[in-house]
Amino acid sequence: MERGEQNKPLIESPSWSYTDSTPLEEGNSTQSKLKPFNWRAPAIILGFEFLESIAFSGVSLNLVVYLGKVLHGSTASNAANVDAWNGTTFLAPVLGAFLADTYLGKYKTIGISLVLYLVGMLTITASAILPSLRPATCTAAQCPPATSFQYFIFFLSLYLVAFGTGGVKSALMPFGADQYDDSNPHEALKKQSFFSLFFVAVNLGVLIAGTVVVWIQENVAWFIGFGIASSCLVVAALGFWVGTPSYRVQMPSGSPLKSVGRVLVAAFKKRGLEVGESGSGEGLCEGEEEEMSGEWLHKLAHTEGLSCLDKAAIVTKEPDSPTSSCTVTQVEEVKILVRMIPIWLTCVFYSASMCQTTTTFIQQGNLMNTQFLSLSIPAASLSSVEVVFMMIFVLIQDYWILPLARKFTHNPSGLTQLQRMGVGRLLVIFSMVTAGVLESIRLYYYNKKGVDISILYQVPQYLVLACSDVFCGIAQLEFFYGEAPESMRSLCSAFSFLAISLGYYVNSFLVSFVAWVSDWLPGDLNKGHLDYYFWLWAGISLVNFGVYVVVSRKYTHKKVVLN
Repeated sequence: MERGEQNKPLIESPSWSYTDSTPLEEGNSTQSKLKPFNWRAPAIILGFEFLESIAFSGVSLNLVVYLGKVLHGSTASNAANVDAWNGTTFLAPVLGAFLADTYLGKYKTIGISLVLYLVGMLTITASAILPSLRPATCTAAQCPPATSFQYFIFFLSLYLVAFGTGGVKSALMPFGADQYDDSNPHEALKKQSFFSLFFVAVNLGVLIAGTVVVWIQENVAWFIGFGIASSCLVVAALGFWVGTPSYRVQMPSGSPLKSVGRVLVAAFKKRGLEVGESGSGEGLCEGEEEEMSGEWLHKLAHTEGLSCLDKAAIVTKEPDSPTSSCTVTQVEEVKILVRMIPIWLTCVFYSASMCQTTTTFIQQGNLMNTQFLSLSIPAASLSSVEVVFMMIFVLIQDYWILPLARKFTHNPSGLTQLQRMGVGRLLVIFSMVTAGVLESIRLYYYNKKGVDISILYQVPQYLVLACSDVFCGIAQLEFFYGEAPESMRSLCSAFSFLAISLGYYVNSFLVSFVAWVSDWLPGDLNKGHLDYYFWLWAGISLVNFGVYVVVSRKYTHKKVVLN
């Protein structure tokens, strides 16, 4: 332990149980520390996320269909527009997180983003109602395309939604977690349940939008479907603003990148020094107690590794300057970010493997017998089955698996975040293997016997993938929030969305590359080898799991000094 902290208790953070500060309320930190926990705050946030998920999914799930059937766009342009919009949607949280941590704070970021979000949703609804904002309906003779003005209005509103939901996604989950004081064991235990319930709220909203809202859009009227989605967001916004007196609100602490740059510059300038070297300084600068209310709320203890960065905290006799007085806490915050990068990279490839549910799984299902009794089961609807499985498994995990694990591990969280993320990465391998085996069987029956097997045989691969998502998805939310420096929690939480965004690009690249170099993915998949593609993803997932095991075993958790 570093000099001067021998008598200060430390909390290492292997899971959600790291020690945090009582959140600061804007303008009055003393009152905030005395402010009691109000169960309405997380309840409102969970309800908000459920309604927001319906609103966003009510646009995103059927967007490609609307562009084709209503705006009469071409197949290629529709796909390109949807991909560009999805990419923007999952990149926007990074910008929102930076603003939340640096300038606005989480509460204001959500509030401002909601205004953009609402304007975008209401404009989309108006464009589906007003004849001047959409082309005429197709007739037998012609199918008039949308005008430039109609496209401009629709895409302007669509990208307002992208940036609005990006701002909300970046700050809402960290804001909800901020309502719990980790120095209170009772509240800290409830925080783990909050992450699970947040995950359920997201997926329940997707389920309702993917069944009820989408059906109304295609079978009743598009403007009614969009209107329902917009109404959900209006109710969510009103509930969020009404609940303001219940929230614990943290002040932004200034640009986290400034502190990171300061440490890197200081470490470079002192690269010739050694920690504890005689005559070069008096040890490491640990910061004064009064700094606790400034750039950070809790001091971080020195950890082994990345010693090149420790040099930034060496105390020298040089005149004070921004790069001569870095503290151990500032250095440790940079170490946290560096240590997160390998874990995050495995999240990108994990997300890419999960993308199969919206691409190859559906393509596989379209080639199977979709009849069940008197019903026809659309291949895309099995994603709703996956969502149901996920919500059920969340309950199984929280009320059976984790309590049982606590008895054996004696860990308050049952399994650590890294362990649960590892289980998720392991299970995705089995899902890809299951899909590959099923595709081999499907090709055999089709080519040898001329029979299409039932689409219900896809259920096992969706079930395994749902279990994987529950283990990994919730744990990743907890990990990036819990391990993040206190001044960068929104930004680090947005890493999950950035991983999803890059996962889409990785999957798109691999599909294009495989189609270019092989005949696995022809236009008619009955003449190809989609099973080989699933086996390829099983191999990639296996390598990704192996890399994850290595980097997670070497990962050093942050240590908080309790004052």
